[in-house]
Amino acid sequence: MASSSDYGFGPFQYPRGWFMIGAADQVMDRPVPVRYFGEDLVLYRGESGRAYLVSAYCPHMGAHLANNATSYIMRDGDQIQGESIRCPFHGWRYGSDGKCNDIPYSDFIPGTARLKTYHLVERAGILWVWHDPEGLEPDYVLPDFGGHYDQAGWVNWKIDHLGDIDIHGCEIVDNMADLGHMSPIHGAERCIYFANRFDGHVVHQLFTAVNRGWGNLPPTLSQLDTWYTGPGILQSDMNSHLPVFMLVAHTPIEDGRTRVWHATMVRMSDGSGPLSDEERHVASTYQDQLRDGLVQDVEIWANKRSSIHLLTVPADGPYGRLRNWYKQFYNERDKVANIQSRVNGTVVTLDQSSTLKGGEAA
Repeated sequence: MASSSDYGFGPFQYPRGWFMIGAADQVMDRPVPVRYFGEDLVLYRGESGRAYLVSAYCPHMGAHLANNATSYIMRDGDQIQGESIRCPFHGWRYGSDGKCNDIPYSDFIPGTARLKTYHLVERAGILWVWHDPEGLEPDYVLPDFGGHYDQAGWVNWKIDHLGDIDIHGCEIVDNMADLGHMSPIHGAERCIYFANRFDGHVVHQLFTAVNRGWGNLPPTLSQLDTWYTGPGILQSDMNSHLPVFMLVAHTPIEDGRTRVWHATMVRMSDGSGPLSDEERHVASTYQDQLRDGLVQDVEIWANKRSSIHLLTVPADGPYGRLRNWYKQFYNERDKVANIQSRVNGTVVTLDQSSTLKGGEAA
């Protein structure tokens, strides 16, 4: 299992960016222990319904805020008060700003009685956290995921946890430059166009192919615009048998161990009326088929060795440029513009668009 330092990306062990930390319904009426970025953390909802993410251990004597079921604070349902959370050991209470605001047996509250807090946003049924080793505010916005969530005509995504795997995130992102795996892994019978566009904190993969059919579906021309926003959020607009918006999110648990999710929204109508049970069933089946396609990637990732030094050929795609783009998230904010200026632009790896037949053009 390779660490960030093995790849020589920069001084940070964990990258800067927006990351998924779970489905919104993962945290409801009780605090939930989670671990990301090498830290034990706690998710909880205040009485307003807003979710918060804080460090897991009480500064007083180190008790875990969520891993407890027997304290009377827990049994009596007194742990969440307003937007604050109480420690189950001695009842010290911490506000959403992380500061201790009540000690049941003391009027004196030490200034160092504080939990680390994180910038958490709930969007499209998912909990997203901003992580920055420098402790700075976001330098790019969290995506709106096409604006499709809860929109008429679209079936919302169901979120699939695809595993915790011993792989560095960069080797997941490598797929963006990987033309060669499109046939053996994703069933492209004929690759027609493959390009990467690097634009600041975003990198696109533009791909056109004739894909083999799934289930009862025949082979069809598929056109995809797939892009990473930062190091951990992949989105894809797919036009194939049905219009699809796909998400692949991955987040470091430890340096070199990564949690991976998949989710897909499917457009089944123009939104002029309610969706039928049959349309929802078709969308669910399609979502499962797309998930199974990503599972093919995950099986490779889970069983490959680390590729710190890649052995590539020109037809593979611009792996080196992609990894240089990825470096920006492991470096200080004041170095980002220089890194981006050296990689921005478009690389076309394959262009056989002239071979498209008239009936195939989308």
